[in-house]
Amino acid sequence: MSLILSISALALAASPAIQSELIFPPQDKHCHGSSVVEAKNGDLVACWFYGSGERSANDVKVQGARLRKGATEWSPVFTMADTPDHPDCNPTLFIDSKDRLWLFWVVVQANKWEQCLLKYRRAENYTKDGAPEWSWQDVILLQPGEEFAKTTEEKFKELNVEEPMWAEYAQQYTTMLIEASKDRIKRQLGWMTRAKPVQLASGRIIVPLYSDGYNAGLMAISDDAGESWKPSLPMIGFAPIQPTIFEKKSGQLVAYCRDSGGPPARVLASTSDDNGVTWSAARDVELPNPGASVAGLNLADGRWAFVYNDAEDGRHTLVVAISDDEGATWKWTRHLDRSEPRKGSYAYPTAIQGKDGRIHVTYTHNVDEKKSIKHAAFTPEWVEQGD
Repeated sequence: MSLILSISALALAASPAIQSELIFPPQDKHCHGSSVVEAKNGDLVACWFYGSGERSANDVKVQGARLRKGATEWSPVFTMADTPDHPDCNPTLFIDSKDRLWLFWVVVQANKWEQCLLKYRRAENYTKDGAPEWSWQDVILLQPGEEFAKTTEEKFKELNVEEPMWAEYAQQYTTMLIEASKDRIKRQLGWMTRAKPVQLASGRIIVPLYSDGYNAGLMAISDDAGESWKPSLPMIGFAPIQPTIFEKKSGQLVAYCRDSGGPPARVLASTSDDNGVTWSAARDVELPNPGASVAGLNLADGRWAFVYNDAEDGRHTLVVAISDDEGATWKWTRHLDRSEPRKGSYAYPTAIQGKDGRIHVTYTHNVDEKKSIKHAAFTPEWVEQGD
């Protein structure tokens, strides 16, 4: 009997499985835009924004919680950032090569996305209970130059999309964005975080950004461990926003983006051959996108994992897919959550891989207007099994 039990226990331990739980009980207020990191000690730290709404609600703040290594329940919620009388939105967490925790987020001015200020906090001591002990805080001021406007115009010409209708009072979409790109103030404000930052082998830190004013992507780049920041050139297309970054074995960077433009509703992709400074015009790939954020992840074994809403008409279905050919095909797909349309919303994922090989995803979980942030942990083998 003991031998049978031992064999069964070994089989259970070896079988792919998923662990999932809500970080806090479902409630009525808005909570969205989560991010997660794994600390050196194996704990998870997650954050999200929470309040009466989004940019129009001045009580919105950034909250967080911890999942201790080996635990199944998250800690009580604590405050990560709260700017008085301003919405704090779109937080993203990052642990750099010096084992420092960074919180990037935006403070919304005048209740307009295009007036956001990009901020960060940094902590060396972040493993104790409660909020991290922040040692530094600052605003990241980016100054995209005249090349920003030149690139915007060049990439729209390259895309060569027909816009047959025009009138003096209703100019073309591309014409208006090209004109806006020449405005020095407009191109300095409104750059927002969403997807997780990455650090290249060179030490370069890249924080993916986007603008609702320009419907474009941009990268904040630091080559001195975050002491100073410079902007990339813009990622231009028909509304490629909220870019998430993969790195190819060749060193080329690939950004998959939310599609906030017109049909077809598809994930948009752009590439960089110079470590994130310049980006190709963003174009559709085959993956559907209902106007929702996506999450990309380079796995330790060289494969890619991608978390996205696999529908054109809503956020009611969320999947994780794995590719073994750097995004040319996605051979394995499995659902994390799904329901009938308009019966649930599962969106804005962030994905990391833990030291034990498991993939961790946090995302917004909204069912029957009761909202929380959900965490799921699973092995790549679990994805390979399919639904």
